[in-house]
Amino acid sequence: MIRFDNVHKAFGTNEVLRGFTLDVNEGETMVIIGFSGTGKSVAIKHIVGLLEPDEGTVHVDGVDVGTLSRRELYALRAKIGYVFQFAALFDSLNVAENVAMGLRKQGGLSTKEIDERVREALELVDLDPSVGEKLPSELSGGMRKRVGIARAIALRPKYLLYDEPTTGLDPVTSAIIDDLMLRMQRQLGVTGIVITHDMRSAYTVGTRIAMLYEGRVRQVGTVDEIKHSTDPIVRQFIEGRAEPAEVGSLSA
Repeated sequence: MIRFDNVHKAFGTNEVLRGFTLDVNEGETMVIIGFSGTGKSVAIKHIVGLLEPDEGTVHVDGVDVGTLSRRELYALRAKIGYVFQFAALFDSLNVAENVAMGLRKQGGLSTKEIDERVREALELVDLDPSVGEKLPSELSGGMRKRVGIARAIALRPKYLLYDEPTTGLDPVTSAIIDDLMLRMQRQLGVTGIVITHDMRSAYTVGTRIAMLYEGRVRQVGTVDEIKHSTDPIVRQFIEGRAEPAEVGSLSA
C-alpha cells in the first residue's frame, strides 16, 4: 500500500498540497486527475523521496518515506518504476543503454543478465530488441514512451508511477500506451499510479480515480462512480469545461 496522510507542501508562499490524503491499495491502478497546477506531479514525487512533505506523512509498505536514510531510500526506489511525462531519455545513449541505466546503477547483475533484462523489457512493450541500437532521436513519440516504460519495468518494480503517459500522443498511440499499462498490471502484478488529464485514458486504465482539487482529494471512487459524480467540480473537469480561476494560481 501507498498512503498519503494529510500531506502539505508549499514552495515559498505557494501552498500546493493542503492536506492531501489518499490510500493506494496493492494491485490496483489509481488514477489521479485534476486541473493543471493542482499538484498531481508534486504528490507522486513524495513517494520516491524527490520531495519531502512540510507536514503529514507518506508511507510505502508501512514505512514512512521521510524517515529513510539515503541507503534505505535507494532500496525503496529499486521497488518503484517512474515513467516520466516525456520519457526523459538520454539523447547521447542508445535505447538499450537507456533501459539498462537503472540496472547498472542498482548493481548486482552481470552484463549478460542486464542484456537479458533489457531484451525482456523491450519485448514486454512490443519493441523488437533491435530497437536497442537506435538513439532516442530516431524514435517516434510513442516509441519513446514505450522505451520509458521499458526502462521502468526492467527493474521489476512493485510499483509503477506514470506522469502524464499519453500527453502529446495521437489517439491511436494513446490507446496503445493504455493497453501497455493494463498489461503491466495484469502480467507483472504491479500497483500503479497514473497522473493524467486524459479522461478516456483514466476510464480505461483506472481501478479507481481520485480528483485533486485545491490541494486535497475532492472525490475518489471507481470509474463508474466518477463518471456519474454529481459533484459540480468533478463534473466540470470530466466534461472538459473551463478551469476555475482560483486553481490557475497553483503550481503543477
